[in-house]
This record gives sequence, C-alpha cells and structure tokens, in this order.
Amino acid sequence: MLRALMFILPLALTIYAFIDCLNTPEDEAKHLPKVAWVFIILLFWVVGPIVWLAAGKNRRPPQDGRTPSEWHRNKRTTWVAPDDNPDFLKSIKDENKKDESLLKDWEADLRRREEEIKRRESGEDGDSKGPKGPDDSAK
Repeated sequence: MLRALMFILPLALTIYAFIDCLNTPEDEAKHLPKVAWVFIILLFWVVGPIVWLAAGKNRRPPQDGRTPSEWHRNKRTTWVAPDDNPDFLKSIKDENKKDESLLKDWEADLRRREEEIKRRESGEDGDSKGPKGPDDSAK
C-alpha cells in the first residue's frame, strides 16, 4: 500500500500542477512562458510540479473579476450585464424606433384600407352590382 502511495501521490501532484498551469492565463505565469512551464512539469516529474506551485504562478487575487474557470479571459469587456452597456441600450432604442415606424406605417395602411372599404360599401349600397351573397344567387 505504501509503495502505491509513493507512486500515486507524485502522479496526482503532477496532474494537478499540469491542469493548473493550463488554466492559468499567460500573463499570470511568472519567470517563464507557459509552454516552458508545461514542459518542466511533465519532464521533471516530482520537482517540476513543486516548482510550479511554489514559483510559477502569481498567487494574488484575480484582477477585473476574472476567475480561473473563465475560458476567454482576455476578451472580457468592462460591462458585465447588458443593461449596463450603453451600446447595447442604444441598439435596443434604435430597434424600437424602427419597430415604431413600421407600426405607424401598418396603422396608416390599415386606416387607408378601412376607408376604402367604407367608400366601397357606401357606394355599393345604391348599386346592385356589388358582390352577391349566397342568398342573392338563389333569387
């Protein structure tokens, strides 16, 4: 059991350091580029992970609200929520203006059509040339 532990413990440490190194942003790796740290961790099985954990990474709180699980760290903007982003709010206002103008056009078209129908109905009341209903064809 002790022999297995002597093999499993360095392996677990290496796996942990390797994953930690891969999840660390490039700007938080100290002294060497991140790729060099990966090679050090994998080539120097016991010493590499210990050196990475001791001196390879800035161990300060994340800046700008970044978290280790964040996938695209460098692409994060300063705006967190859409309702705090003035560009997003402006785009919504522009869309609303387009929708309002479209709605006004539809309403004007509807009024024009209703007036046409009223004119036809009032003009056809005196004429018998209007469309025949089902009762008119039987007479």
